[in-house]
Amino acid sequence: MKKSLLLSAAVALLGSAASAETLRIPHELGYGGSESIDPISPQRFYEAIQNVYSRLVRQGDDGHPSADLALSWEPTPDAKEWTFKLRPDVTFHNGNAFTAEDVAFSLMRTQSETIDSPTKGVMEVIDHVEVIDALTAKVVLKQTHADFPLLVMDYRIKMLDAETCGNDLDALCESGIGTGPYAMVSYDPLGTTTLKRFDNYYGGTVGTENMELIAIADQDARVAALQAGQIDFIYALSAEQVPLFANNPNFTVQSVPTGRWVGLVMNTQEAPFDDPRVRKAIRMTADRDALGKLVYGKGGYITSCDHPVWSGDQYRAEIECARDIEGAKALLAEAGYADGLTVELFVSDISEGAVKMAEVLQNQAKDAGIIIELVPAPSDGYWGDVWMKEPFFATGWSQRPTDQILNEAYRSTATWNETGWNSAEFDAKLDAARGELDFDKRKALYGELQNELWETGGSFIPVHLNTVRAFSAKLSGIQPVEDFSIRYEDVVKSASGS
Repeated sequence: MKKSLLLSAAVALLGSAASAETLRIPHELGYGGSESIDPISPQRFYEAIQNVYSRLVRQGDDGHPSADLALSWEPTPDAKEWTFKLRPDVTFHNGNAFTAEDVAFSLMRTQSETIDSPTKGVMEVIDHVEVIDALTAKVVLKQTHADFPLLVMDYRIKMLDAETCGNDLDALCESGIGTGPYAMVSYDPLGTTTLKRFDNYYGGTVGTENMELIAIADQDARVAALQAGQIDFIYALSAEQVPLFANNPNFTVQSVPTGRWVGLVMNTQEAPFDDPRVRKAIRMTADRDALGKLVYGKGGYITSCDHPVWSGDQYRAEIECARDIEGAKALLAEAGYADGLTVELFVSDISEGAVKMAEVLQNQAKDAGIIIELVPAPSDGYWGDVWMKEPFFATGWSQRPTDQILNEAYRSTATWNETGWNSAEFDAKLDAARGELDFDKRKALYGELQNELWETGGSFIPVHLNTVRAFSAKLSGIQPVEDFSIRYEDVVKSASGS
């Protein structure tokens, strides 16, 4: 899709509104301007996708699947087939009706070998989708999956207009045509992308008429822009940045317990991290509670033992991972590094607290004879140039259900398998957990997987975050929910703060 493309077909359907206020949201420019408006692209433009498209199922206030474009869903007794009843009278921005044909198209393209979407490793459980009638779609799975609706509430599993996309399952679809609360006017990921509210949105009247998505790669620059009134919202603040907005009547600060995490990743296929003893030794040097307080402040985190399942998830396993310097030294000696080890860690301000986290681990690891040399990397283009390119690097993930995050980040064939984790036994356990209909047995299987990541994995995930966001006092309607559950259609921007 060419930059600054005018979507005249969509704009023609957008009516005027009483308010001409504009909601201004930053985006981190993590792909250096190559961001794609296709929801399943490896370089997806999250902020635009979140508002232009809709999901089949969305995350409810309780974290469980709730109705969106699908009003209800029902499995067969073996949970190998799921039938979704769709919302009637929904139209895309170009006026086309949303039907089960669009559901089949949108779900099946996630498995395209050509696109190689990060959703592929999760959604390849789908065998095919049957169109029962215009408002009924049956998803037939390759295997039993007791939690399948959790997968389709993923923020990237959006429903596209099959006709506009040419019904091509193997090509990116960058039309920007969705059923979401906002329609695209112009597209410029290096500058400002402009959206306008869609008056035929099935969810009712959208609170603010216009939205601008403004490229700001650096976190400090985003903070300065919010202070200056150039943007209205920041997704997450570090502990040091919170006082800039707290107790200021011009801003609102929200603290939300989430499954979001910032971590440091060791590629398990590259020396010295190809030795699980080295990986665990580095992770054992961490005092996680002290790190959390230093980086995110008291009350800003919940400690984690290097697996990605957060404390609010039904499948979370409780694991002990106290700091053990002598144990770390012993593992290093066994691995042939009795005199210590020096490694490089590539870091950037791409995720809040990433640099500070690296500095704290660097200091803590010294006690075990591990020298971590920090290599600064630019924020602009980080996800394309550094992430999954270097042996040891910073990362950041938003909240995902257990099945999704374990399959997306640790299945051997997953596109976003950032640690290079390659275990046929692990993959088999993932399949077994999906197929287990008994909840307690399924939870036990997911617990085993989490323990395995603590013992031998390549991820350093010391804490899950209580995300602290800040936004202009002119905004109302932002509920204290995790990022992917924010309903921007409910956000109203007034002319002056309350």
